[in-house]
Amino acid sequence: MNILLFLIIILALIVVIGIANERLFHMQSDIALILFSLIASLVIAVVAKCFHIPVLDRFIVGIGEFGFEKYLMDGVLCFMLFAGASKVNMGKFKQNLRPICLLAFLTTAVSSFIYGILIFAVARLFAIPMDIWMCILLGCVVSPTDPIAATGILNKIGLSKNVCSVIENESLFNDGTGVTLFIFVRSVIVHSGDDNFAVLMCKEIVGAVAVALIVSFLLFQLMKITKDPVRYILIALLDVAAVYVICEHLGFSGVIASVVCGMYFSYRMDKMERRVFVIDPHAYYHDFWEISENILNAVLFAMIGLYVLDIEISPYAPIIIPAAIIILLLSRLLGVLLSSVLTGRKIPGNYDLKEFVILMVWSALKGGLSLALAIQTESFLSPDVFKIFINVTYVTIFFTVLVQGLTIKNVYFKLEKHKAERIERGKT
Repeated sequence: MNILLFLIIILALIVVIGIANERLFHMQSDIALILFSLIASLVIAVVAKCFHIPVLDRFIVGIGEFGFEKYLMDGVLCFMLFAGASKVNMGKFKQNLRPICLLAFLTTAVSSFIYGILIFAVARLFAIPMDIWMCILLGCVVSPTDPIAATGILNKIGLSKNVCSVIENESLFNDGTGVTLFIFVRSVIVHSGDDNFAVLMCKEIVGAVAVALIVSFLLFQLMKITKDPVRYILIALLDVAAVYVICEHLGFSGVIASVVCGMYFSYRMDKMERRVFVIDPHAYYHDFWEISENILNAVLFAMIGLYVLDIEISPYAPIIIPAAIIILLLSRLLGVLLSSVLTGRKIPGNYDLKEFVILMVWSALKGGLSLALAIQTESFLSPDVFKIFINVTYVTIFFTVLVQGLTIKNVYFKLEKHKAERIERGKT
């Protein structure tokens, strides 16, 4: 499909759904977009199947040929991560550093392996053709929370800044853990003989942070010698793109590097706030990243909804998908519980252990990164197993974004009420 034609279709879908939601449904915009994109896709699929319209047939084929994984992983992901990370509150980040690190690294790893073990039990029980490492790989795909989904949805529902900081920062950093785990388990499956997980993790994280800081430091010097706000934007774009490409070439985590770039530029821009205000009084730099993030988020959610047109249903889907949703919540709960216990008494937001675990389990949204990782498995998994991966991942994304995303606000307010009552009882 012509890239401009595809863009026109995506933009038209975003505009129509946005206006309809604004006038009629009043849902959170990203949730409405992914929901109605899915509905539109299902309508297209039914019409195309019943009437065999050539234009629709070509459109459906074009969705599969577009290359969702390459678009995200080799295209816009670094810019979306940079935009999200550039809004990180450094004070809140430092204040919650311990729980963020535990959730981002320990919870993701523990959840992935618990998920894999439980899915393997289901696979053995129903004779589904997946070995233990394939099941763990599926856990690596669906366990990381997605920073794009988190920052795109949770920011707009009224969570406190302290709690939102933990959720967003975990989402920004745990993708690096998920991708590293994915690479390690994939190497076991294909017998490529990569380093053990500890070495691989250290290499991915340390290398990514080092490259991001060095390149960002050097390029930020250019910010000090220019008085053009548009050039600020170009330097930031150059920084994150160059860092991502270098890290991916060297085998480091481009995901983590992009986050570090965003945080570094945000921190340094705050340090020279007075100069930035004089040079950029209309806040072009800030507005550019805010607008870019909103547009790229909208395109991503629309594409996720449309991707259903390229999915084949596995015969094992009725069995494994319900089990996968239950196991997802259980594995996340156990992972968060372990990290929360290790956090100690300083649980963010003055929550007790139970309240914090419930919030962190229910706010764990999945998104485009999980789908991109699942698509990557097509090259080394059998067609039957690949269908299972895509089916489970796709339904998992929709369950977390629609069910959890639509109810997280109510869950949050109930937890806040419970916390207030608990504190009041403690005073008396």
